[in-house]
Amino acid sequence: MDRNNRFNRAEMSSYRDQQFKGSREDQEELLKKSLTLYVGNLSFYTREEQIYELFSKCGQIARLIVGLDRNYKTPCGFCFVEYYNREDAANAIRYVNGTRLDDRIIRTDWDTGFIEGRQYGRGKSGGQVRDEYRTDFDEGRGGFGKIMSNKMSGQTS
Repeated sequence: MDRNNRFNRAEMSSYRDQQFKGSREDQEELLKKSLTLYVGNLSFYTREEQIYELFSKCGQIARLIVGLDRNYKTPCGFCFVEYYNREDAANAIRYVNGTRLDDRIIRTDWDTGFIEGRQYGRGKSGGQVRDEYRTDFDEGRGGFGKIMSNKMSGQTS
């Protein structure tokens, strides 16, 4: 098996962005060539410099885009890391995925590539959808989920 095939196949997860504009085949082709990673489960308090330091251990980073709450423009627990070459990105998936950063187990996955506007959370309240429905208290992600917070304060969502 050649080296590029190993990077294309071995690290592909089954998750696919449901809001991708294009066919499933187009999405698969972009993922096979991508230099961009989606990084999830970050603390809202993790700084860009911390992410950069961790991911730069795998190779030179072309750019890093921190995910923001659409309404408040504050970090909301994800980012995109783009490398200059596929091998460095594959190494980040291999070695950084599942590690602890700011007391959280982060996950990395291939992304089709950053497009302006994707840095904003897709949840109804501006953050990530998963944080809308979370019923547990998670200090690193702002406390209770939005729906639970509203119930506790007597508001309706």
